[in-house]
Amino acid sequence: MVKHRSPGKSIDTDKLDKIVADARQQAEKRLQGYREQSLRIHPWICGRCAREFTRANLHELTVHHKDHNHDNNPPDGSNWENLCLYCHDNEHQRYVDKVRGYDGMAREEPKPATHNPFAALGDLLKK
Repeated sequence: MVKHRSPGKSIDTDKLDKIVADARQQAEKRLQGYREQSLRIHPWICGRCAREFTRANLHELTVHHKDHNHDNNPPDGSNWENLCLYCHDNEHQRYVDKVRGYDGMAREEPKPATHNPFAALGDLLKK
């Protein structure tokens, strides 16, 4: 057991390593469970861009939880959709934006530009 000392605290790295390893193992087990089920239930096609997958590139197809709750895994697959890596990243970014209050629309009407960089161009060309 290695304990690192910091001002007023000590960290049990063996315990921390075990916690991290257990969390990773549980996440992997959970992922394999619903991913394998979703791949059996749903076609190997991205639900957004319609890209088709084969065994050769199946690792690029992910399972997205429609309600963003990774613990909501009904056996009928109604909370899952298969998305390619790119569409899955896009879907999660859209969700983050929504949670933060950004809906993709500007909040204020943009002000028109008033600066004209070519205003004195004619005078400069005459010189």
